[in-house]
Amino acid sequence: MRNSKISGVGHYVPERVVTNKDLEKLMDTSDEWIRERTGIVERHYFQEGIDTTANMAAKAARKALAMAGLEAKELDMIVFATLSPDYVFPGSGVLLQRELGIKEIPALDLRNQCSGFIYALSVADQFIKTGMYNNVLVVGSEIHSSGLDFTTRGRNVSVIFGDGAGAAVLTPSESNDKGILSTHLHADGEFAEELATLDPGSNKQERLTHEMIDEGTIYPVMNGNVVFKHAVTRFPEVIEEALKANNYQPSDIDMLIPHQANLRITSFIQQKMGLPVEKVFSNIHKYGNTTAASIPIALSEAVEQGSIQEGNLVCLAAFGSGFTWASALIRW
Repeated sequence: MRNSKISGVGHYVPERVVTNKDLEKLMDTSDEWIRERTGIVERHYFQEGIDTTANMAAKAARKALAMAGLEAKELDMIVFATLSPDYVFPGSGVLLQRELGIKEIPALDLRNQCSGFIYALSVADQFIKTGMYNNVLVVGSEIHSSGLDFTTRGRNVSVIFGDGAGAAVLTPSESNDKGILSTHLHADGEFAEELATLDPGSNKQERLTHEMIDEGTIYPVMNGNVVFKHAVTRFPEVIEEALKANNYQPSDIDMLIPHQANLRITSFIQQKMGLPVEKVFSNIHKYGNTTAASIPIALSEAVEQGSIQEGNLVCLAAFGSGFTWASALIRW
């Protein structure tokens, strides 16, 4: 079977920048507290009437298509990862298709949260490997800011998240030694409620009530200690799994791009894998946690800055709600 490769990447973040100082005005928190616990300095928030989950994805996708030297009409499939679609249904994949002015190609939506982009990348990779499709657009796009609790009650979660989109165009590789070498996907639903938004849901007769709003169950909740404990275990495991599958060592990695969840987690992974700081990409200080958009934004920035060069061994890794975790090893 043939390999797929990433031929183009792109990202977009909304213009509105929200700093830690801005959040101090909304809740009992501080710039120092946020920086110390997360590494985040600022994040971008969407503007109603300007940004949508789908049109942010389209802006990132156009950049990725331009880098790949393709037009939207040459795409065979869209795989869209998000936990914050524009509508309850339909999914944002078809809205992105409409934004790009293309028709009839399949648009698949994935809900794997922080691991969403790698899950989507793996799905696209399989379609290219089997020869079913040639050019597949993979995107991660999120609008978190409209669904956060900006009171002191919700501060532990709300200070973390930001909005944005990233995209990659996958095409067949001319060489079996280049492109996506392997992807590795995992999940464990035992801990589903430790990081989740529980309401509104279809398992209640009344999907949305005033009580849910008043009690704050419509906002995301996180058991930070449990999430951290599992993240620092699963991240190294899934990175090692990818390396072992391809007969590499951690020292062979030229660039590791982890999901931007928390700077403390990223620093732990870097030390655990024995990698120098310049081989682990981090931009959480600028964007916060953008969930499914986190890795493609970071990947796009790394390429844009020249931190990834042709022939480099690049590892992507993620952990998040579900719990889900995943990795991909790429020869650029």
